[in-house]
Amino acid sequence: MFDWLIVGAGFAGSVLAERLATQLKQTVLIIDRRPHIGGNAYDCYDAAGVLMHRYGPHIFHTNSSEIFQYLSNFTEWRSYEHRVRASVKGQQLPIPINRTTLNRLYGLQLSTEEEAEAFYESRRESIDTIRTSEDVVVDRVGRELYELFFRGYTRKQWGLDPSQLDKSVTARVPTRANTDDRYFGDSHQFMPKDGYTRMFERMLDNPRISIMLQTDFNMIKKLVPYRNLIFTGAVDEYFDRCYGALPYRSLRFEHVTLPKEWHQDVAVVNYPGDEPFTRVSEYKHLTGQVHPFTTITYEHPTDIGDPYYPIPCDSNRALYRKYQALAASQSDVHFVGRLATYQYYNMDQVVGQALATFRRIRDAEQRVAPDVTDRSFASA
Repeated sequence: MFDWLIVGAGFAGSVLAERLATQLKQTVLIIDRRPHIGGNAYDCYDAAGVLMHRYGPHIFHTNSSEIFQYLSNFTEWRSYEHRVRASVKGQQLPIPINRTTLNRLYGLQLSTEEEAEAFYESRRESIDTIRTSEDVVVDRVGRELYELFFRGYTRKQWGLDPSQLDKSVTARVPTRANTDDRYFGDSHQFMPKDGYTRMFERMLDNPRISIMLQTDFNMIKKLVPYRNLIFTGAVDEYFDRCYGALPYRSLRFEHVTLPKEWHQDVAVVNYPGDEPFTRVSEYKHLTGQVHPFTTITYEHPTDIGDPYYPIPCDSNRALYRKYQALAASQSDVHFVGRLATYQYYNMDQVVGQALATFRRIRDAEQRVAPDVTDRSFASA
């Protein structure tokens, strides 16, 4: 009899397994359909010996010192500030759009933030109520920059026009008047020194935690005895899609190893044009690995395959609310993570959600049994 069955060995499931085992001294069985832990953040050495990310680049960044310090228990860090370029009109230009982007694209010599803001103001189309991803960009920088940098990329990524997507999609990408070409502005920007997989291995290295891979929840839920359940998979799948399938966007990854040291100047280059892929990633920029070969990944968005991204629009949110009501009625199940709560979370946000869920579990158990943290492994 396990105290907990956790479905999914990504960030949400692994953080909760670690907290339950180390803080409440409870037994955990964590399962995953895939043959590895780490979820989408899984990294590994390919046939050439290059450390790469199986499911596309994962860059850790957060403004939360609590989350950063928690993960620091399981890894040392490598300082890394992420930079992205967009392939536009034969140039690779900084994205998010900044003053350098404007100067290089238009042959300008804007030298101050005030001049850049005046340029944006001259191009923007004022929109009274910002509702969609198109509204966000057009209201800030105008239609031409929207068409060049955002519309094509977004349509490929989501399979929908930005005018059909919630404003949150493009609002994640700022527009700058300075020359800061970092993709993120968070106070903590690092990569796990030994990789994500090694971090997860340390997180789950506890005798109270058992791991079963290549294991489907539906195959074992009636075979393995457990007291409580944490589910981090797709919430509609848990309820047998009784209201219909929630739409998710997937990705097909084309990994290529090249017999040269470098392929591109930055880790990620976006392709908002007619190319069949959205971006090309080169992992040695992220990892700092020294190697004579390099591995890159072309990302091809698709509706077929593992669910990666909940698609944020009004109709999908309305459907999710039906599943959310069902989830709320399950007193003995906790739904945590991007897929289980149908939210487009960053990695740090998933960690934060998992830590908050653990605190609620701990507080509830302490109200029932104040000495719960003293429970021995033998008695669990």
